[in-house]
Amino acid sequence: MFDVGFWELLLIGVVALLVVGPERLPGLARTVGAWVGKARRFVNTVRADIDREMRTEELKKILDKQNEFKDVYDIVEETRQDLKSSERDVQDAVASLNEPDASVQPSLPEQPDKQSPAEPGHPDGDKRSA
Repeated sequence: MFDVGFWELLLIGVVALLVVGPERLPGLARTVGAWVGKARRFVNTVRADIDREMRTEELKKILDKQNEFKDVYDIVEETRQDLKSSERDVQDAVASLNEPDASVQPSLPEQPDKQSPAEPGHPDGDKRSA
């Protein structure tokens, strides 16, 4: 705040000694000291209140930012739940494909009608021996 050095204090002391006198100077010094102490406590209290209020404002700003992102957070959470549900569905589907089902009989591939190689429809039937 104020920059008061040794020479300034000495000058104030000499002026006070001349104005007040040596008899009342110690009482005046105690009174001034008490007033300076009260002023310092008051300034420190005000400073602490201002700092506390500034921190409160900062916290309010942080909370406002978090509330802005709450909607995004909700969307991300909903998407995460949907993905987990889809993952479970896919795992169930894969598991059901891997398990043999007793109710379904495996089908054999169809056998083509056996034709003799001499028949015209057979691929070897078109070859004629010379």
